Amino acid sequence: MDIGALIGMLVVGLVVGLLARAIMPGTQSMGLVFTVLLGIAGSFVAGFLGQLVGIYSAGQGAGFIGSVVGALLVLFIVGKVKGGGSSSA
Repeated sequence: MDIGALIGMLVVGLVVGLLARAIMPGTQSMGLVFTVLLGIAGSFVAGFLGQLVGIYSAGQGAGFIGSVVGALLVLFIVGKVKGGGSSSA
């Protein structure tokens, strides 16, 4: 993977993570690094679930909207696991 692809992935992860945090009700106290990781994890979750239901083929990445939905799902699950509901991730 070249440096340009890595930087692109981080930027898209940041945008997806920020959008997911803006959409999810409540406050999510996490820093910039965790916001980027949230966006990247959302993309992986969306790609995996999309392959399970037949939206994406094997090896195909999730789209932008799917990544945001995946990040929302990750944010919701993290909030539930932490015990504070979806607003305290």
